[in-house]
Amino acid sequence: MKELKTGDFNFILPEELIAQDPLEDRTSSRLLLLDKETGCVSHRSFRQLPEFLRRGDCLVLNDTKVIPARLLGEREDTHSAVEVLLLKRRESDLWETLVKPGKRCRWGARLTFGEGRLKAEVEEVLESGNRLVRFSYSGIWEEVLDSLGEMPLPPYITHKLQDKNRYQTVYARQEGSAAAPTAGLHFTKEMLEELSDMGVDLVYVTLHVGLGTFRPVKTENILEHHMHSEYYEITVEAAEKINRAKRENRRVICVGTTGCRTVESAARDGVVYPGCDYTEIFIYPGYRFQVTDGLITNFHLPESTLIMLVSALAGREQVLAAYEEAVRERYRFYSFGDDLLII
Repeated sequence: MKELKTGDFNFILPEELIAQDPLEDRTSSRLLLLDKETGCVSHRSFRQLPEFLRRGDCLVLNDTKVIPARLLGEREDTHSAVEVLLLKRRESDLWETLVKPGKRCRWGARLTFGEGRLKAEVEEVLESGNRLVRFSYSGIWEEVLDSLGEMPLPPYITHKLQDKNRYQTVYARQEGSAAAPTAGLHFTKEMLEELSDMGVDLVYVTLHVGLGTFRPVKTENILEHHMHSEYYEITVEAAEKINRAKRENRRVICVGTTGCRTVESAARDGVVYPGCDYTEIFIYPGYRFQVTDGLITNFHLPESTLIMLVSALAGREQVLAAYEEAVRERYRFYSFGDDLLII
């Protein structure tokens, strides 16, 4: 297999196709169906998804919940504006963060948010440039954060989100993500009930999505790219459901690249093991999938690790051809965009 270059995963996307707002009805997005064996594509609506799933399919969903991780505040001494993005909880009130502008927030800098309802101090500047920040407040952390924080929307979305819940899946339960597992945004509770009633096995796993998911690949050779670390968790019940489906030759279809990365991270010799850990798994063409048979996913950034993962499952040329078709047909792209079903 030839050495893969980052440019091998490029495509031209008109800026106006980047969806800036979620659709009013979650299931009204379009669905591009890609046959991974033949490369054939067809155009559908997400409402038709149940037509392409069958009794016994195992649908893996990431139940992570996005926290309002974007805090806007100021330095206590200079009153200059700062923005803090919560990346990873290290201890109870100690977080690894991304601070802008960083030059204003060196070690010892004291910050305040919400007219003093929340305060913070920079305890350490990491090699990556991220800051370890310790917060102090009165009351319950989750309530303080919910009242002061904003949803950390991806950099390509410039519109203000009117309803926080629209950047949250309807099955979100485990708080910890700095970004939504966006393939799941298309589902409603009614559709999940419909799928369950028709015999689709719904399985929930957790992977807390980091902002690194939007980080571009800056190396020419993709093998030189270092993946960001993300926390995942799989229960004993979830692992057993997935393993039973594999033993019985039923399809395992992952909702989103995060669901896929979770089960593949936890698999050894084709068996998914329960537990929790951090993963830096990088899936690109040539990877041999142990668990994933199909994928429901949004349309991703050019030259991103996510389009590389999709290409590993369905073939680079077939995926790029499907993306070109989506551009021609004016599909909506990225987090609030339309969907791709690979089976």
